[in-house]
Amino acid sequence: MVQPTILEKLEQLPESLQVEVLHYIEFLADRYSKEPIAADEPRKKRGGLGILKGQIWMSDDFDKPLEEMKEYME
Repeated sequence: MVQPTILEKLEQLPESLQVEVLHYIEFLADRYSKEPIAADEPRKKRGGLGILKGQIWMSDDFDKPLEEMKEYME
């Protein structure tokens, strides 16, 4: 199991680093106690490429110069 290996490595660290490891363990325990993750529950997929397909419209003359800008473009 992993626990004996962790304890062995932890004992080799100086006490100041052992305290940091303890704080990290507390951080992880706090973080994951709020959000239980079931191993058999599939994760929700996040959006990817094409997620907004068909929801955005752009005018055909989008890239044509504006009337106000024509005098500056000439």
